[in-house]
Amino acid sequence: MRRLQPIVLVAMLSVVLCACGYAFFYLKHDPLLTDLGQRLQGMSPQHPLGTDHLGRDTFTRLLLGGQQTLGYSLLALGTALLLGIPFGLLAGYRRGWVDRIFVRISNGFLAFPDTIVAIVLSGLLGAGIGNLVMAIVIVKWVNYARLVRSIVLGEAEKDYIRIARTNGLPSGTIMRRHLLPHVIGHVLVMASLDLGKIILLISSFSYIGLGTQPPLPEWGAMLNDARPYFQSRPELMLFPGIAIVITVLLANMLGDMLRDRFDVKKDDWSREVPS
Repeated sequence: MRRLQPIVLVAMLSVVLCACGYAFFYLKHDPLLTDLGQRLQGMSPQHPLGTDHLGRDTFTRLLLGGQQTLGYSLLALGTALLLGIPFGLLAGYRRGWVDRIFVRISNGFLAFPDTIVAIVLSGLLGAGIGNLVMAIVIVKWVNYARLVRSIVLGEAEKDYIRIARTNGLPSGTIMRRHLLPHVIGHVLVMASLDLGKIILLISSFSYIGLGTQPPLPEWGAMLNDARPYFQSRPELMLFPGIAIVITVLLANMLGDMLRDRFDVKKDDWSREVPS
């Protein structure tokens, strides 16, 4: 039974991603087309989840809203990884002034909660999903760089790295071939758990108007649009809320599965080896 759990989990997450990612190919309603004559309709064969306050099909907007939420969450996470891993490898392996500068910058970011920094950056950059993704990347890359740096600091003093240096291997080859495999498991675990946090962050910011702007669908924005109709049509808030909960739950379960698979201890994520 335990062997089937990862397969079932990956299958469920794949279904969510594919249902949202390929929605354009099988949905027949325009998510932006308003029809006030069909506003706040209940479930029907034509509108499986009913319509919103502007007569737009809720099911269509729910799936295409998932494209916005999941797509930009994965974009922010991937960009943070592309920035954080190289910086962490370089700071941990090279040390010296590169490491000292990185430590000062990262300590500055850690002085404030991630959400507060993201709110300030979004306010300075302006409302919009692009600026929100940029703010999340600025906040998140430091965490991955610090994680990678701490692991590299411990690995760089081991005999196999010293032998590689003695044999004249270039620094780039040592970092890519010998050090990167040691950090990838930790990074994958942290990234899978961070995916749920980023989904919540994008949905929350869209809910307060700093993320996806109308009329584009997005789960957090759909929650905000349905708020005035909570008493008369509570399902308009229920559907995007359930979508967020299920997706975040699957992402967190994936993180727990990867942590067990790579035998990563939670205490190792925040360890800091002195330079």
